[in-house]
Amino acid sequence: MKFFSFCLFVITGLYSMSCRPAAAPVLVGNKPVSINNVPLKDVQAKPLKPLPEMSWTGFEGNVQKLKDYRGKAVILDFWATYCPPCIEEIPHLKDLQAKYGPNELVVIGLNVGGDEDRPKIPEFVERLKITYPLAYPEDALVSFIFGEETAIPQTAIFDRQGRLVRKIIGFNAEIKNELDQTVETALRSNDQK
Repeated sequence: MKFFSFCLFVITGLYSMSCRPAAAPVLVGNKPVSINNVPLKDVQAKPLKPLPEMSWTGFEGNVQKLKDYRGKAVILDFWATYCPPCIEEIPHLKDLQAKYGPNELVVIGLNVGGDEDRPKIPEFVERLKITYPLAYPEDALVSFIFGEETAIPQTAIFDRQGRLVRKIIGFNAEIKNELDQTVETALRSNDQK
């Protein structure tokens, strides 16, 4: 009888807890997940500092910011030496740079491979004949571009005013076409304000 009473007490307690009103909603993040009930893909969180102030440090030690390239379309490519899709993407980035020229399109390769990747970079650059500038991104830039997705390569394309046009994750034939179309869009934005 005591066991039956105990079970009845537990069931009554659980039932009363399940009938409580719902808790007030809690803000989980500061980025929208949909607009007009249409889910958004690759939505960026609010940057930790103004986008034009986002910077990277070149392998030679020089610091550059996105605003330094106003008037040109910019590709920021986040890569590492151990990443097969990054290796596939690099020749195409070189082709884009050659096609449009450095006065129209700037490609910056941003290594995110960490300290263990750095010693491998010189041989990697030589093997792939990388001709565009390489650098290490600041944490605020990585945090903004990557958001919750850490896969690489991540390629961010900015228009001539420094506005993010699109972020692309990965690389294959379909993504190559998407990248080409996005670069065309970024280059067309020539309304200098």
